[in-house]
Amino acid sequence: MIEYFFSQYADYPTLDIVLEIVAVIFGLLSVWYAKKDNILVFPTGIVSTLIFVYLLWKWTLWGDMMINGYYFVMSIYGWYHWTRKKDDTVEFPISKISSSEKRIAIILFIFTVAFVVSVYHYFGKFTTWYAYVDTFITGVFFVGMWLMAKRKVENWVFWIIGDVISIPLYFSKGFTFTSFQYVVFTIVAVFGYLEWKKISDSSQTELQK
Repeated sequence: MIEYFFSQYADYPTLDIVLEIVAVIFGLLSVWYAKKDNILVFPTGIVSTLIFVYLLWKWTLWGDMMINGYYFVMSIYGWYHWTRKKDDTVEFPISKISSSEKRIAIILFIFTVAFVVSVYHYFGKFTTWYAYVDTFITGVFFVGMWLMAKRKVENWVFWIIGDVISIPLYFSKGFTFTSFQYVVFTIVAVFGYLEWKKISDSSQTELQK
């Protein structure tokens, strides 16, 4: 069984294997902190995404590389957004998505998928089934990260969808550690959704009193 899951690492440079493990650890920490609504989600996420940008560039997985590059930028934005306060009160607490934000999310998804499709087509990367899946989950993750930076409960729905698809996707690409990471991501995302929804519902109840 060990050979089945990890045989693809036989020809990998040791440095790349170590970097992937470190990126996975920091990625798991980031998702855990997101679940707890802890601002450490962003610095840990930045470490993970920077390493993955490097690794995915080496592996010529440009769709995934763009996702992580975007995560890096949105982590900086989210870090700033989460620290904004007004009279010692968090200016943007956990809340549910608004109608206008739904429209923006749809536009962001369509634009992202169209952009990734054009990049893959230009470089002739539509040679495997997972290249097509990449275009879809890139859009899903882009929306999920944007909603998380804005502290919207629904961000977890997008993470769950993308994480579930990523489990077999990364395994088929030969990146077992990253595939296992997405198994954990899925579990944490489910609990994260339940926890954030509870906080949001509680806040709404308080406002209605």
